[in-house]
Amino acid sequence: MAGYVLAIDQGTTSTRALLFDEAARVAAVAQEPFAQHFPRPGEVEHDAEDLWTTTVATVRTVLEKAGCGAGAIAAVGIANQRETAIVWERSTGRPIHRAIVWQDRRTAGECDALRAGGHEALVSERTGLLLDPYFSATKIAWILDHVEGARARAEAGELAFGTVDTFLLWRLTGGRVHATDATNASRTSLYDLRTGDWDPELLDLFRVPRPVLPEVRDSASDHGTSRPELFGAPILIAGTAGDQQAATLGQGCFDPGMMKATYGTGCFLVVNVGAAPVASRHRLLTTVVWQHSGERVYGLEGSIFSAGTGVQWLRDELGVIASAEESGRLAAESDPDQPVYLVPAFTGLGAPWWDAGARGAIFGLTRGSGRADLARATLESVGYQTRDLIEAVRGDGVEAASLRVDGGMAGSDWTMQFVADLLDLPVDRPVDLETTARGAAWLAGFHAGFYPGAEEWAARWERGRRFTPAMDAEVRERKLGGWHDAVRRTLSAPPPPAPPPAAAPAGGRAG
Repeated sequence: MAGYVLAIDQGTTSTRALLFDEAARVAAVAQEPFAQHFPRPGEVEHDAEDLWTTTVATVRTVLEKAGCGAGAIAAVGIANQRETAIVWERSTGRPIHRAIVWQDRRTAGECDALRAGGHEALVSERTGLLLDPYFSATKIAWILDHVEGARARAEAGELAFGTVDTFLLWRLTGGRVHATDATNASRTSLYDLRTGDWDPELLDLFRVPRPVLPEVRDSASDHGTSRPELFGAPILIAGTAGDQQAATLGQGCFDPGMMKATYGTGCFLVVNVGAAPVASRHRLLTTVVWQHSGERVYGLEGSIFSAGTGVQWLRDELGVIASAEESGRLAAESDPDQPVYLVPAFTGLGAPWWDAGARGAIFGLTRGSGRADLARATLESVGYQTRDLIEAVRGDGVEAASLRVDGGMAGSDWTMQFVADLLDLPVDRPVDLETTARGAAWLAGFHAGFYPGAEEWAARWERGRRFTPAMDAEVRERKLGGWHDAVRRTLSAPPPPAPPPAAAPAGGRAG
């Protein structure tokens, strides 16, 4: 009898496999990091073979830890880093170039040229996205243009493209399935939000041949079975979603107005806006939260490129801290009279600035500034960036009563209290922080009949702690003023003009 659902959480710095039991409790976890490659400033790559080998290894390890075989697994769900682009040979499954990671900025010039050519309005209207190297389309074109013979092979149908979910599906099924789900497709700049399929005009604009693209499927659906030799028996693959959409489902944000933020390598805020897409006037992204039976639920998303990355930088590059956990303790010990600001634009700035040319900077250093002040400035930068996103959401007419948080940095009490203080909103941290894997597990388990539908699933969400705003309003505004001054001095171009006043609210209030 099947007693578990397996979730594969393929992230930016590691791959994890988790087993969830019938009560959606984590029964076993396995995790393996993999190498990050930085060929040139602003460029970030992964060896796609590392993504594959760590996936297989963690699944085998988690089955061993639980003392069960593949026959005990009802279904597999995959959550993945999203805009990362991989192109491989259909005949061998071998990638023709390293994966170009979502953080990579090498195609900024191409995006600038398309913007100067007046194409951003079309891209925004069809896809809900902006012209930015963050998304997959320009990455695909770059690979086809920089690997000898690749473009001709792609047009001949010899090559396949996929985001990480698609690559793993291809490998798991032995090349039988070349598919993605609507959430991942919606992050490519090639997918029309309203038709739910690839857009021919966008394919021409970004110079992406149609034969390389996967089929777009529901998030909860039959994605084939794994090769029996991988894990001892075939396992149904029944759920796929980009990691941020999976976390939204894992947090139970099924109603319009409900909002979550995931603090991992980056920070990603998603607010559910319901069955019709909402076009942002504040440079947020419109995205698919999930799709079932051909019906899509949409969200507004704000993307912060650097959250946990800043803490890793303090630890690995500067040696300011020995562990990520040390950052909160140091921040609490810092001098509040040292107004130090870190703008962590290591790979540019995301929403609402969308400046690929911005680079990180520290402001306000004095002779008395020390490592505690750097730690505080790094953690505070996450709160400031979250506040910018919340203001954009409010400007688009969506109000929420609270914010649900998850991800590694959500475990820092100091950071979450600062976020609540800056937002002037309650911040709710769930008992189970494994929300990304939990969302992928739900999609697979729901399709396989192992887990209940959305309403009952949402009712299982449990709050572990609520952080209530406690900062004086005058202090909040003074700190925000210093942050925005620091950002303005970091931007490579003037900030976009402010939009006109917001229309009527597009969503309800969060629970």
